[in-house]
Amino acid sequence: MCLAIPAQITELKDNNMVEVNILGATREASIDLTPTAKVGDYVLVHAGFAIEVVDPEFAEETLELVKQFPEMVAEEVPEAAAKQAV
Repeated sequence: MCLAIPAQITELKDNNMVEVNILGATREASIDLTPTAKVGDYVLVHAGFAIEVVDPEFAEETLELVKQFPEMVAEEVPEAAAKQAV
């Protein structure tokens, strides 16, 4: 099964790379597949690629669902964010 998670773009970098925030954790992702994405946009990230720009409401609802399963995000999310999920 593949899982893409909503992330908010926080910084544009060189070579179509961006920094994204996923529940307080920052990662780099490629926007080769979503070249119109900009800072502040939410994108679905899978395997290091932003695969779709999504509506902020959808992104927030999805992230709230993820928070309901802290064991899934405990390794990826800073401790403070994981505690919010409980």
